Amino acid sequence: MIVYRRSSDGPLLGRLAPLGLLLGALAFAAALSPSLIPRSGPIQGVLAGLCFACGYGAGAGLTALWLWAVEPAPAAPRTLRRNLRGAAVLAAVIIAWALWQATAWQNDIRSVMALPPVETARPFTIAAIAGALAAALLLLGRLFRRAMRVIAAQAEPILPRRLALLTGFVAACWLFWAIGSGVLLDGVLRALDQAYAKMDALDPADMAAPVDPLKSGSPASLIGWQGLGAEGRNRVLGGPDAAAIAALRGQPAQEPLRVFVGLNNADTPKARAALALAELRRIGAFDRAVLVIATPTGTGWVDPAAMQPVEYLMQGDIASVSVQYSYLPSWLSLLVEPEYGAETAQAVFRAVYGHWTGLPKDTRPKLYLFGLSLGSLNSDLSADIYDVLGDPYQGALWAGPPFASRTWPQITAGRAAGSPAWAPRFRDGSLVRFTTQTDHTAEADASWGPIRIVYLQYASDPIVFFSPATLWRRPDWMVAPRGPDVSPSLAWVPVVTFFQLVFDMMTATSTPAGYGHVYAAGDYLTGWLAVTAPEGWTAPELDRLRAELRAQGL
Repeated sequence: MIVYRRSSDGPLLGRLAPLGLLLGALAFAAALSPSLIPRSGPIQGVLAGLCFACGYGAGAGLTALWLWAVEPAPAAPRTLRRNLRGAAVLAAVIIAWALWQATAWQNDIRSVMALPPVETARPFTIAAIAGALAAALLLLGRLFRRAMRVIAAQAEPILPRRLALLTGFVAACWLFWAIGSGVLLDGVLRALDQAYAKMDALDPADMAAPVDPLKSGSPASLIGWQGLGAEGRNRVLGGPDAAAIAALRGQPAQEPLRVFVGLNNADTPKARAALALAELRRIGAFDRAVLVIATPTGTGWVDPAAMQPVEYLMQGDIASVSVQYSYLPSWLSLLVEPEYGAETAQAVFRAVYGHWTGLPKDTRPKLYLFGLSLGSLNSDLSADIYDVLGDPYQGALWAGPPFASRTWPQITAGRAAGSPAWAPRFRDGSLVRFTTQTDHTAEADASWGPIRIVYLQYASDPIVFFSPATLWRRPDWMVAPRGPDVSPSLAWVPVVTFFQLVFDMMTATSTPAGYGHVYAAGDYLTGWLAVTAPEGWTAPELDRLRAELRAQGL
């Protein structure tokens, strides 16, 4: 905020801007309104404090811009100060009303997801955290203003006053950006990378290296056990085994084959892909009925709720391969190293697909792709559809595709008229179909073609439906009819909805299974049934499988 006196910048903690208080209070209230994901009291407080500071900054900035542009009369600053008391009272009323409504608004979201109501003391938690954060951010804004004025004062002897102020503003922006992105952000990212690398190397006490020669990390394996990382070891030793699969239907089953290559098993993406192919060949993966290239999330995690259903459906006659490309969670990996996951996914696909196409078509396995979240984005990037049309893979199941995906936005934008953005119908449905908590895979005008692609997504998943454009435009998924897991009270507010969705993305996995970014095994099962079309399964057997998956908490 540019101050109203020429001679002095005044105290660092001086008077507040009336317009800033009003816009800040309105942004505070909007921030507490429902969004996609239920929030804890501390998270609500942080979001409300941030939005208040942004609203205040906008109001103070507009006031300062007006003073800079029109050179108002000397009485103008005094008039603004006289309006401060009334603005402060009105802002306090707005904030008090929003805190009063906050509990009901949160319960509105929680009721959609069958969650218990929030605690009655939550408004006090929100007020305390929001107030402290807003004060800290306003102080930071005052420091910015002071830096701008100091720089402008140095330029004023050689530049007109307005141009000197503009020069000070631009220089202060550069200075704060350089400190924030070049020092603080880089330091935080390095610390996070080191922390997640150490977490990835942790070896759970009850996880000894397998002795089964068909498992990655065993003494017979080409892949070292320690290099798999925590998520790789979980994947290799996870269920179900042949006995569990056989017990469900009372029929013989095979042991599913699971190949995993960790970030520390080889030095480059190409080397890790070559190691994965060599391991697949060693254990006879290409002799199975189905082979799945399962691209993991940022940390290397492969969702058990996604892979267990297809391993049951194939009666264990299946192999899967995953190659890690990062230690970081998907949202952070997408921010820091977006190209690295795609490079690894492409290397793995080329290695596996290249060997697969050299095998006799009547004896080789059916080849499918899978990815969740960032794994979905990278799995999509792993293969160019035009390069495989001559000898296509059989299909893909992509769950929770991030908003930055390559193909998903084009398909959603090209959906059939009348179909909602959260459950679109694309052309005749012969290539791509969507499903949610409700099975929509039968909603098509044509039979499946040679490739079956199914997107599994929830209307309440902010990883899918976030968009920078929500800063200034209401997104299509908010247009009626809304998804069944979206609060009917959710309203679009410029800028504020953007920040709500950013916070929703960071907490998208805090929901119960079947909402947000936590995909339920039963919904994965629906997707795999559409993609693989397994034979021999009866409706009662599928019901037993769904019940078994629910019993496992998947």
